[in-house]
Amino acid sequence: MGSQWGEDRQYRAAVREGYRSRAAYKLIEVQKHAKIIRPDDNVVDLGAAPGSWLQVLRSLTTGKVIGVDLNPIAPIDGVETVVGDLNDPAVRERVRSTLGVVNVVVSDAAPKLSGQRSYDQARAIELDEQVLAFARATLKPGGNFLVKSFQGEDFPAFLARVRQVFRSVRTYQAKASRRGSRECYVIGKNFVGGAPDAD
Repeated sequence: MGSQWGEDRQYRAAVREGYRSRAAYKLIEVQKHAKIIRPDDNVVDLGAAPGSWLQVLRSLTTGKVIGVDLNPIAPIDGVETVVGDLNDPAVRERVRSTLGVVNVVVSDAAPKLSGQRSYDQARAIELDEQVLAFARATLKPGGNFLVKSFQGEDFPAFLARVRQVFRSVRTYQAKASRRGSRECYVIGKNFVGGAPDAD
């Protein structure tokens, strides 16, 4: 009951403050904890619909903000959006040409869940790998990275791959996440470079 009440409270707060979903509070919390977004960073949000993270990002930086999703995102002042697949080279090029320099890549995306924990976790890690590949292809050296993940048997190997290309890597479980959730965030800071096919 307490957890559900907490979710209802967050939902009401999101509506009151004009955010499109309660997920906004997760990014606010991670930013306070890790300060991954600097005041003039250019940021891309992958899997950005419905746009609550884009709303937060717009408030955190004076740089350019772009959101990518398979579904259209309702307009947000000062934010550009792209309808497309993050794995599409044309989408990556559109992001690079729009931002010029990509300082931060973030993603709160998750696959649709089947209820089978091992299958869902494997699909979540596969999506994480795609986000990491996008970051490796677009981030400038010294850039930062944030992706939602789920702890399970495939998680340590993914974390190790993030550590190959960022000088500082840590995980964070947001208080705004549902109680009992295996959801966590992987934070990579200071990108050292490396194309996706460099392994």
